[in-house]
Amino acid sequence: MNKGSWSARLQPHSLRLSLQVWLAVLLVCVLGGFGSAVYQLERAARFSRLDDDLTVRIAGLNNALRNAPSSRGPVSRPGPARRPPPGPPPDGRRPTRPLPPGGARGLSSKPAEIPVPAAVAALFGDAPGDFYYVIWYRDDTVLARSAAAPGNIPTPPSPEHDTLTHWRMRDGLREAYHCSGLGDCVLAGRSAAAGLAPLRALALALLGVGAAVLAIALGAGWWLTGRAIRPIDRIAEAASRISRGNLSERIDVSGRQDELGRLAAVLNATFDRLEAAFERQRRFTADAAHELRTPLAVIISEAQTALARPRNADQYQETVEGCLETAQQMRRLTESLLTLSRFDADDNLIPRSEVDLRDVVFAALERVRPLADERCVSVESCLATALAFSNHDRLAQVVTNLLTNAIDYNHPGGKVCVSTSTEYASAIVAVTDTGTGIAPEDLPYIFDRFYRADKARSRAEGHAGLGLSICKTVMEAEGGNIEVTSTLHVGTTFTIRMPSIKGPRPHD
Repeated sequence: MNKGSWSARLQPHSLRLSLQVWLAVLLVCVLGGFGSAVYQLERAARFSRLDDDLTVRIAGLNNALRNAPSSRGPVSRPGPARRPPPGPPPDGRRPTRPLPPGGARGLSSKPAEIPVPAAVAALFGDAPGDFYYVIWYRDDTVLARSAAAPGNIPTPPSPEHDTLTHWRMRDGLREAYHCSGLGDCVLAGRSAAAGLAPLRALALALLGVGAAVLAIALGAGWWLTGRAIRPIDRIAEAASRISRGNLSERIDVSGRQDELGRLAAVLNATFDRLEAAFERQRRFTADAAHELRTPLAVIISEAQTALARPRNADQYQETVEGCLETAQQMRRLTESLLTLSRFDADDNLIPRSEVDLRDVVFAALERVRPLADERCVSVESCLATALAFSNHDRLAQVVTNLLTNAIDYNHPGGKVCVSTSTEYASAIVAVTDTGTGIAPEDLPYIFDRFYRADKARSRAEGHAGLGLSICKTVMEAEGGNIEVTSTLHVGTTFTIRMPSIKGPRPHD
């Protein structure tokens, strides 16, 4: 790949670079979300395991508290329970619950000691970071604590009538506590850092794996986008070469049936039309120059001859008449060229309305009847109502051209038949003559500009070869078409088909 291709693909507005950026954003979002989910799930699982371990230890401590012996003292007499004075306690500790009548279990003193069974004590350690426990009596007196317990553990709250196990986080410590209905509390805890330390390694592993996956995916994405965009580059390069003047070149679409293949096929068809249009334009320009050169040469020759030596009035008049006839021929040619140029400009501002082809043909017959009488050609008509949506003047121009050609290329004593009808969704005009006909090899070209089947006769009679081309261009602009059938030395039939007024209107 050359330097220009690389620079083109790395431009800020490069499609490949844009796709790569969007792919990177998508991958970062997906990998970030996946990594966060894995991390949070692992963190929640570790906290769940830690809470389960604390729950087991809380249960063992509760059993030890319930089975602890107590020193007996005087049994309190029945009577109302003593309530603490209103307001917070002076020492800031939680208020002591009032003892029920008769004391707890008939006892008036706290347990003498809390013997923790060996099986339960084995669940706790002595080193910092191990599991630890603390047991409080209902008056906030600490009955027992493990060696690993921190010295600043606050007494947990003891909501009334709440005997559920609760958890709390405090200074990086995970603690579970349970309070009895009488206010005795047990607490077990452990440093959360010890349980969460492997999460750091997990986070680093997730970051490393995510970075590796991102790098591999971006590399693969760059390669895949390069393969996907390469046909677009070829299309752009081919289009650039075609725009520089190589109109015969086409985009290679062999073996591609995807969207790019269809795009290339459409572009090739467009380039075919462009090449054909340029070729027609070139040929049209050359033919127009050739057609104009001949009458100009005639006028110049006539003028030079008249100026070469003195002549009488009759000779000057003859020269002027020849120049006038040639100038009128040039005027007709120029008007035809202007007509074609207006059609080439695709003028859609021409007004259209409902037109009866019978009226159009009848008016055209009246215009060409003197020419038919001059050529001794009879004209017959069979006109029926045929409604179309079109421009009246344009249709009249087409029908007049066809009738004029049918008379000009007919034999003396020949006949021209014209008819109008409606067939299915088409309004039809047919013009048939008994003239010289058209050779089969000339039929495909008779609608081309400046084409003459009988070149010598056409030039002698002042025909430039633009009449049928104008007819075809008009019919295409009006949404119809024109067809021709001919037999040499027998006759020719031209058929115009327009969408009828009952069918769709092409330019409505």
